[in-house]
Amino acid sequence: MKDVFEPTTPPSIPTLRIKAIQSLLIEKGYLKPEAIDEIIDIFEHRFAPKNGAKVVAKAWADPAYKQRLLADATAAIAELGFTGLEGAHMYVAENTDAVHNMVVCTLCSCYPWPTLGLPPTWYKAPQYRSRAVIEPRAVLAKFGVTLDDSVEVRVWDSNAEIRYLVLPQRPAGSEDMSEEQLASLVSRDSMIGTDLLAPVTHP
Repeated sequence: MKDVFEPTTPPSIPTLRIKAIQSLLIEKGYLKPEAIDEIIDIFEHRFAPKNGAKVVAKAWADPAYKQRLLADATAAIAELGFTGLEGAHMYVAENTDAVHNMVVCTLCSCYPWPTLGLPPTWYKAPQYRSRAVIEPRAVLAKFGVTLDDSVEVRVWDSNAEIRYLVLPQRPAGSEDMSEEQLASLVSRDSMIGTDLLAPVTHP
């Protein structure tokens, strides 16, 4: 389960300092709470996983776009208007029947904010960051992902120079769906590689 990778230690000293400085700035009138709310809204809604889902959906629906995405992810993602410092250099790894990809950042928590928004708490947890490289299948099992032994697991280590996005396999039963409908099927975790998308069932 994901909570296995949730931090169990108190907030770090830098985190506590940031909160203290933020409170002081608000108290002195140098910073408005509405400004903080707007920043949070930007990262939760504008820089959210729905951006990445649109990229994935377009790749599923448009073979030419998928080819561009796999050849030059940074440029292809920018075609949809999703750019920014934390997504300036992107690589997309495609899941297939033979290969399953997952992403980690062993050094800190480098993450493609323009396409996936803020990183989940477990992504930053030391347990995930250390174990994902050493025993990826065991980590995937914690997320409920069990793969056949014949499937190769590739782990991509993000850093300040390059960020990764997993292109999950298109679910069976989604052949007649629009891009908007396809995007609704894509989970954030499937673009990190810790989730498998279920087949689409029709009534």
